Amino acid sequence: MRDLSKIGNISEVKIDGNRSIRYLKTGAGEPLVLLHTIRTQLDYFEDVIPQLAKHFTVYAIDLPGHGYSSIDTKANYDEPYMRSAVITFIEKLGLNNVTLVGESIGAVLALTVASQLPERIKKVVSSNTYDYDQRYGDGVRRGNLLANFVIGQFAIPYVGAMVATMENILFLGIIMKGGLKNKSWMPGKLLTEFDRVGRRKGYRYVERSTFAGWQSWSKARSLYSKVKAAVTLVYGENDWSTDTERRRTARELGDVAITTIANTGHFAFVDNPQKMTEIVLAN
Repeated sequence: MRDLSKIGNISEVKIDGNRSIRYLKTGAGEPLVLLHTIRTQLDYFEDVIPQLAKHFTVYAIDLPGHGYSSIDTKANYDEPYMRSAVITFIEKLGLNNVTLVGESIGAVLALTVASQLPERIKKVVSSNTYDYDQRYGDGVRRGNLLANFVIGQFAIPYVGAMVATMENILFLGIIMKGGLKNKSWMPGKLLTEFDRVGRRKGYRYVERSTFAGWQSWSKARSLYSKVKAAVTLVYGENDWSTDTERRRTARELGDVAITTIANTGHFAFVDNPQKMTEIVLAN
């Protein structure tokens, strides 16, 4: 586990009998909750947290089963399961006037959580919503040939479990590179941490289960019309989603405007952290 004491205090909160959530807290002001992408963790936001903490009390969390949050190998890591954990986190900490900021599956969760907690959520910044899969791992598989092959193998019973155990830092880096445009590679220390966490007991189950819940991330769009908070919808110009998919999400949110960031991929908070910080602080 990396030492993050220079950017915040690490704590843990019990969600229920089987789940605990690791989170980082720093800053002062109204609460801002950061929700990371598929296959990452709160460290994902390390480049933006210090600046955001000058304006908000920042809470960056490890989604269920991710990072150093608890792992339950009997759970289904789909959108409703993760949404319930984030809702409980916000309620247990008594957070109000919350700004939710998410990327990828975190962007979907920011919207679905807001739809369920209209009295607590003030604003949502939703970046590169992962809500369009038509097959197992569809979005990630659009990144590059290796991602398409490896994630496709994950879907095969028994074979998928074996392939997942063969993942190494080089393969992980190449797959994640498929979500970058501005940068040529995922930052070394960050990639090393993602690789380290991937070796936790049970983590491969969580990874495959999150992908296996692909239908739930698309079905989550049915909740978008219930969002009452102000929404900023952001896409990297080179995100995996298509223009049609982006317009559909905007329409289901009440025809909100789309902000497009040039020369930026799916992992926008890593690929273009300065611009993402500007967008969050502008709202």
